[in-house]
Amino acid sequence: MTEHLMPARKPARPFFSSGPCAKPPGWSPDKLATQSLGRSHRSKIGKARLQYCIDLIREVLEVPASHRIGIVPGSDTGAVEMAMWTMLGARPVTTLAWESFGEGWVTDAVKQLKIDPTVIRADYGQLPDLGQVDWNSDVIFTWNGTTSGVRVPNGDWIAADREGLAIADATSAVFAQDIAWDKVDVLTFSWQKVLGGEGAHGVLILGPRAVERLETHTPAWPLPKVFRLVSKGKLAEGVFKGETINTPSMLAVEDAIFALEWAKGLGGLSAMKARADANAAALDTIVQERDWLGHLAADPASRSNTSVCLTVEGADEAMIKAFAKLLEENDAAYDIAGYRDAPPGLRIWCGATVETADIEALGPWLDWAYARVSV
Repeated sequence: MTEHLMPARKPARPFFSSGPCAKPPGWSPDKLATQSLGRSHRSKIGKARLQYCIDLIREVLEVPASHRIGIVPGSDTGAVEMAMWTMLGARPVTTLAWESFGEGWVTDAVKQLKIDPTVIRADYGQLPDLGQVDWNSDVIFTWNGTTSGVRVPNGDWIAADREGLAIADATSAVFAQDIAWDKVDVLTFSWQKVLGGEGAHGVLILGPRAVERLETHTPAWPLPKVFRLVSKGKLAEGVFKGETINTPSMLAVEDAIFALEWAKGLGGLSAMKARADANAAALDTIVQERDWLGHLAADPASRSNTSVCLTVEGADEAMIKAFAKLLEENDAAYDIAGYRDAPPGLRIWCGATVETADIEALGPWLDWAYARVSV
């Protein structure tokens, strides 16, 4: 095309932010259950709704009975840091970093906990050499790098006979990618990603080996109250039965329940994965048809199907800011500028709460915006 007129058709739901992400189709606040609001989270109904949320997570995410699920404060960050502060120090530590959140866990380990981890890094768009990982150490990694669009392809690289713990920040992977539960000792996520839920709360999933670590290891550093998962040498089981450490937002809980019931109604995990895959495929078609657009994650085997990061020919920070602003002002796409620490580019959420037709409608708008900012 030599001329790019403003497209006539807009995405019906132009919500492409990578967190908080698009609400499930059909969501509206009047559809949320409200019986638990204004009540104590420790009341019968409060605890019942929290337990129901946990039960839905287990069912939809297909978490085995061997793993405990808890709702914790501080979103995904709080859940990861809870695991680090309570479990690290018993063995050497290895951290993998190929984007900003992985680097954040490196900073926590080095500057806050004062341990000296082995750090295995890769540039944005690349995956580190997973074969370098020593599984005699505790290993912290992001299953899906939200700010780089690079994911681990599977759990095959995690040793079945590992001595250390596998601690996975999977906030933008769960409900969209397969998780090898026999290979994961700790997994964390936030409702605000693939479920399109509200922020503030995280989910902490512990396998048997993580529970054993908690009950046999006493950290060398002080633990804030919100991190304490052990009482008198035993796991605080109530945390994994809806008895949260601090007061949760029951409105956020009800919002998560809505999303989980929606996911269950679709057909559960397989349907959620299929929707994300279809969205990512539709976006890939857009990329392949344009020589000015590319994938930051060059290898399809490790390319995310949720937080898809794109390169734009000739882009710098100012250009991307102008590009995203044009689309937002015209209600064609919200919040698609790449993460601030990533190379200048676009980031388009393709998780299950996004409709494939809206991804398809985005293509001509990308052409229009690119033509405008490239003049």
